[in-house]
Amino acid sequence: MPLDTLGLSPELLRATKEKGYTEATAIQKQLIPAIFSARDILAGAQTGSGKTAAFALPILQILTKQPTGEKHRPRALILVPTRELAKQIHDSFKTYGKYTPLRSTVLYGGANITAQSNRLASGIDIIIATSGRLLEHIQRGHLSLEQITYLVLDEADTILDMGFLKEISAIMEYLPKKRQTVLVSATLTPALKKLSDEILHRPLRIEEDRMGSISHTVEQILYPVTEEKKIELLSYLIGSKNYRRVMVFVRKKSLAEMLNTELNASGLKSDAIHGDKTSGARGRALEKFKRGEISVLVATDIAARGLDIPSLEVVINYDIPHVHSDYIHRIGRTGRAGQEGLAITLNTPAETIMLKDLERLLGKALPREVLTEYAPLRLPNTHTKSKVKKENKKTAGAFGHKKQRAPRASKKRKTTKRDGWKQ
Repeated sequence: MPLDTLGLSPELLRATKEKGYTEATAIQKQLIPAIFSARDILAGAQTGSGKTAAFALPILQILTKQPTGEKHRPRALILVPTRELAKQIHDSFKTYGKYTPLRSTVLYGGANITAQSNRLASGIDIIIATSGRLLEHIQRGHLSLEQITYLVLDEADTILDMGFLKEISAIMEYLPKKRQTVLVSATLTPALKKLSDEILHRPLRIEEDRMGSISHTVEQILYPVTEEKKIELLSYLIGSKNYRRVMVFVRKKSLAEMLNTELNASGLKSDAIHGDKTSGARGRALEKFKRGEISVLVATDIAARGLDIPSLEVVINYDIPHVHSDYIHRIGRTGRAGQEGLAITLNTPAETIMLKDLERLLGKALPREVLTEYAPLRLPNTHTKSKVKKENKKTAGAFGHKKQRAPRASKKRKTTKRDGWKQ
């Protein structure tokens, strides 16, 4: 269905056409008219389905038609779980709204709060924010939410998984009762169901596919491996298949750093994003990955939630996530917008029970592929240790033993003036 059949304004259609979007996705066909109807909505959509445009376009159109008065005041609030997703959605609002008079801003922790408050003071129509930083601005008196008429919780399940329910509840106290609320999520968890019952009024439920389902364009493969061979297999798969862009997911921040070090030592250009890194470092790593300057991005689940990475070929689960719904978010980074994708999972004997639970959630067994012989990738002339090993072989004796070093000379006693030398 063409986008121009959904009642969007010429200004929005012009912006989407310049972006290369002319056909509506499945979720856009349903969510855009639903937002125009002014009903509360619980929407389930797979990542990469075009859901950001599905709520951004109708909100931009409605706000454009409403009089703003002399000063722009916040009338739409988009709450998200992470700073990366906040910046990503803000970019979308700027792109789609470039031919409208509306102003938007993004608020997240780790950035200069004074600069953010100055932007708010200059007049803003749309706020995209993480809950913690938004509350901080409210409590400092930098903004009022009294005129918010549209509230969107994007990646709502992640917001709750990260423990932000208390902050969301606090924000609700500052919002007017009369508003349209939209909850968008890839999975429907018990906590999300409870929240929807509390903040949505007779919601319209929209599901592109069953919540928690996986795109049919994503091929899933499982490789059994022992723990001591896991890094070798990871390096081998990326190097031998010559993947140009692959995202590796891990549970722990320390493991993300260790894998990043190992992959770079193997000659693969890699970087890592996780919660201990600054916003700037995470942003730079992500941009390098998008531009193709690095081929591997190692990430923890929280750091990578909601990220839109065009043409991501492969996702590798280095381990199985503790929260099984995170598996759906992980592999949802590939196979986006109808493109084909590959999701690889490395599984050790210690994760057998977790694998059974995951397959029970998926309703099927993951296809196995067993590799009996492989070696970690080592690109030539990139690893100093390899050169050292070669030099050691050259110095080996006739029977294959390394030549013995000459015994060290005994350390000389420190001399003094009494010995006739300068100290």
